[in-house]
Amino acid sequence: MRVDPFTFEIIRHKFMRVIDEAVITLKHISGSSATTEGHDLIMALYRADGSLLMGVLGYLHALPGAGEACRHIIREYSENPGIYDGDAFLLNDPYIAALHSSDTYVISPIFYEGKRVAWIANFVHLRDIGAINPGGFAPDSREIYHEGVMCPGIKLMERGVLRKDVWKTILNMVRTPEIVALDLHSQIAANITAKERLTELITKYGPETVDEVAKGIINQSEMLLRRRLKDLPDGTWRTRQYLEALGEIYTINLAMTKKNDSLHFDFTGTSEQAPVGFNVAYWGTFGALMAPLFPLLGYDMMWNEGMFKPITMFAPEGSLVNCKRPAPNCLATITGITVVNNVSLEAISKMLVASDEYRREATSVWQGAHCPITVAGYKGTNYVVSLLTQEFGGSGGARTFKDGVDLAGTIPNPLNRTPNIETEERNLPVLYLFCRFLKDSAGAGRFRGGFTTEYAITAHGAKGGPVDVVLYGTGTEYTQCQGFFGGYPGSNTGFVFYRGRDV
Repeated sequence: MRVDPFTFEIIRHKFMRVIDEAVITLKHISGSSATTEGHDLIMALYRADGSLLMGVLGYLHALPGAGEACRHIIREYSENPGIYDGDAFLLNDPYIAALHSSDTYVISPIFYEGKRVAWIANFVHLRDIGAINPGGFAPDSREIYHEGVMCPGIKLMERGVLRKDVWKTILNMVRTPEIVALDLHSQIAANITAKERLTELITKYGPETVDEVAKGIINQSEMLLRRRLKDLPDGTWRTRQYLEALGEIYTINLAMTKKNDSLHFDFTGTSEQAPVGFNVAYWGTFGALMAPLFPLLGYDMMWNEGMFKPITMFAPEGSLVNCKRPAPNCLATITGITVVNNVSLEAISKMLVASDEYRREATSVWQGAHCPITVAGYKGTNYVVSLLTQEFGGSGGARTFKDGVDLAGTIPNPLNRTPNIETEERNLPVLYLFCRFLKDSAGAGRFRGGFTTEYAITAHGAKGGPVDVVLYGTGTEYTQCQGFFGGYPGSNTGFVFYRGRDV
């Protein structure tokens, strides 16, 4: 490299600080518990061509898709309507790049002296997207057109000015326009923060030096990952998990083959796409298999485009992991994507256990299944819709040397945490009756998994009408917290719904 090591390290750390400050902006403005409590978000920097420069923390399986969103905008909109300084694009179409329609990317180009030098991208989980059920997770959906607003890339901001026509059109199609407006404002503001800080960095060091460091970071990550793969044994490791819906059982099969310094993920044998919304589109699946790879194999590397280069994937078109339009997709992040996270983590851990040097890095599945609840109703005189973020505090899988961590979060998102219950009760017409660890819920073995939680809520403070709850989850018939090397599986998930009880 033409950049000295000291400058390289200074700029590398500056990239991280740019992202950190943008996340702070996002959380301060959003006010959504999914963003502030559950950290259901990403914020990442991309080079001018859309390649991932740096992703830090957040939902890691969104990092590849956001890069594809940048490239899609470059391909489709460079000439009409054009890409200018001060623009911000909204994209949430899963058949292009998104995970599902609720996780909405806002993507902004960064220009320096008239030339596009980078992109900044983020997503938050919008609290409503106009789907057939409140909140976006729509178990009643049977095709993508039931799942609300779906944009293949549309300008929210043009040359620094908010597009009032687009803004009002989007807010006209959601149940809680004021809250969604706040989420979108937070995304725009976070990108502006990142743009200002990155521009300061480029002004100080020059665009050529900054981009040289960006390329160097990407090359470094590729080199380090290939070196680690060479240290691990060659072979093929197979994993399988199940999803159930409408009386049908669906299978996700994975065969992971490691050869020399490369990894190939093959989903041959996976079930065909389903009539319910737990299908995953291509970029959701690629991101989902990368999400556990980042912390398990790349814990001491920068997470960027370089780590994609040794990885290849085959996902059969029309299957559960590469669905075709108009298959429903809105439940993907808590169903199909979670299962891909799980099988990827299991295959990588099996490979790690085969190495004496790396076996301590292996782990069983963390928070294998999701069991969330969306609440909609009047809190006083205000109509609100929100996902309870209780489920973000998942439990850690057992390791080869120690028990799993209780209430640990998730592997795909190291920022996940269980919420402040008072915050949930303040924002929603509910009251928590209890929230506690569930006895004997961990998978037994020489080292057990982390305990899961159980909690109960009841309607409270709903003066304007009834409270609607949307229930959806996985792992009710087949546990998704499978044991590892003889360890027993963790508990299943489930709901109990009481009516007419005096609590």
